Amino acid sequence: MLNLEQIRATYGAEHGVLTNADGSHRDARGSGGNLVTAVEARGVTDLASSLADGQTLVLSDPGVSLTLTRSGSSARMRAAWDDGPTYEERIDVVGSGASAAMPADAWSTSAVPSPPASGPVGGTSQMLFAPDPSSAVSDLVSALHDLSQPLYVTGSGVYARGTLGAGEPLTGVVPPVEPTRLGARSFRETHGLKAAYVSGAMAGGIGSADMVIAMGAAGLLGFYGAGGLPLDVVERDVVRIKERLGDTPAGFNLLHNPIEPSVEMKTVEMYIKHGCRAVSASAFMTLTPAIVRYRLHGIRQQPDGSIHCPNAVFAKVSRAEVAEPFMRPAPQALVEQCVREGWLSAEQAALAAKVPMAQDITAEADSGGHTDRRPLMVLLPTLQRLRARVMREEGYAQRGVEIRVGAAGGIGDPESAYGALAMGADYLLTGSINQAAVEAGTSPLVKEMVAAAGMADVATGPAPDMFEIGAHVQVLSRGSMYAQRAGRLYDLYKRFSSMDEIPAKDREKIEKTIFKRSFDDVWDGTRTYWLERDPSEVDRAERDGRHKMALTFRWYLGMTSRWARLGERERKRDFQVWCGPSMGSFNDWVGGTWLDPLESRGVVDIAWAMLRGASALRRVESARALGVDVPVLAAHPSPARPQE
Repeated sequence: MLNLEQIRATYGAEHGVLTNADGSHRDARGSGGNLVTAVEARGVTDLASSLADGQTLVLSDPGVSLTLTRSGSSARMRAAWDDGPTYEERIDVVGSGASAAMPADAWSTSAVPSPPASGPVGGTSQMLFAPDPSSAVSDLVSALHDLSQPLYVTGSGVYARGTLGAGEPLTGVVPPVEPTRLGARSFRETHGLKAAYVSGAMAGGIGSADMVIAMGAAGLLGFYGAGGLPLDVVERDVVRIKERLGDTPAGFNLLHNPIEPSVEMKTVEMYIKHGCRAVSASAFMTLTPAIVRYRLHGIRQQPDGSIHCPNAVFAKVSRAEVAEPFMRPAPQALVEQCVREGWLSAEQAALAAKVPMAQDITAEADSGGHTDRRPLMVLLPTLQRLRARVMREEGYAQRGVEIRVGAAGGIGDPESAYGALAMGADYLLTGSINQAAVEAGTSPLVKEMVAAAGMADVATGPAPDMFEIGAHVQVLSRGSMYAQRAGRLYDLYKRFSSMDEIPAKDREKIEKTIFKRSFDDVWDGTRTYWLERDPSEVDRAERDGRHKMALTFRWYLGMTSRWARLGERERKRDFQVWCGPSMGSFNDWVGGTWLDPLESRGVVDIAWAMLRGASALRRVESARALGVDVPVLAAHPSPARPQE
């Protein structure tokens, strides 16, 4: 019996289907992307000869398919492109290979986004190529950065045109690379997107409604930064986004809130009410009733037996032990709680055991805001191996369930974007670099600050929402002293049991340089706030001096991000601006180009410039794999201007 998976992998196809003479069939799927160049390199005679009489083999990649049908001592080959020609040929399976020459522009009309295999070409005989001398490439850098132009590599040079089947041996082809084909095809199809690219949810509304709307209108996915905002503000923007985008994909942040779990649950209820179909689960340390309720709301079995979950969870994680529960079905205890609360029926609870909590796992490396500062080159493959193990153990593949692992953190230029994709990332998520975007919900002053940042201009300081447990956020250090000042408050919180125990000298310094008002004034305002939001917090603070100190210090931590968003210049040294080192990398890449001015940094323009740069680098690596001496400058594409 033919090993269909081995054939699919050998020919670098995304999908393979083998149909027997009696109509029965098998299929196999994988990452794919190399079908065109593998056929050019290996030929198809041996493959056709391996088929039994009456069998049909179909290998396909996005935009292109190859069909082989065996009939006695011959086979019929058909190559077809979604947006190009169809090429058919009869193959003598006893002979030594294909007999007819094929125009070189036949394969080139497909948009296959992967580098070709390196090494000599040919199946039982080497593929020949007659180059058009007038198409010899003189400017290899420009040619490689022209994403739509196939390049044919021979011993005599690199050419843009020619004829296959005659002339000199063909070393290989640098195929066209379409930015919309980068990443996982299933990611794009599942979420209805043009490209596997996401703008992340920057809290406090920095990931603004305008940003989500712009991304959605461009066929990309943006997440609204709901973290830290009052629910009425979030709901107002949710309504606006839904009114503008309708059913067009849009995402919303769900920030884990261990201090106030009721806020997390109320946020979920509001998302369900308005039909929000995708959330970014951020800063979760464990699964909660709220995230389980959201994921399983509306779960049902389709007529074909598959299980449909209308709500998608994007789990942003930086540790394997946090990622694994999201890859598994919801814990039975939390499912049972959902049933008791009336959020799920018994039938829906039974279905919950067959689907993962999240099918999109974002490997969050060294990022702005909440971060464990993990290196992407370690974190991403760790989560990919975990994904493979969990999928085997849960039997997901047999049920058509796929878990995707995307990359975030440190992605600020085409080199880092392509590096993540080359490591197998199914999608890209950017955050810090969008903070200077036109649509970002922050002040012009903050945008100026981050646009001037270098890769080393970041530090970590206490997280406002998890102050008591010692969690940190990564912030901009250039022009701000937030990390040092907030760190000073946390040090006092750890050392003393109440504000009354803080030495007078330290207290006076905080009141003068950090709070710029007395402890009593801060507490009075804080107390009023909590009486309206959650009076139990005030009751607890009046009994527990340490909790009172935490709430008072959290006033400063919370206000620093507000001052930044409002651009209160007199408080600039206190600005809490979530930022990772990718911001410096981005600024270095766009310096002196059309993307350098702040008014040019539209979030969609940033996205396509990143994707086109990554596509150019894929072509560069394809050429290198074929032995082409690629100029150094080719590996550093400048931002491409918008094509739309």
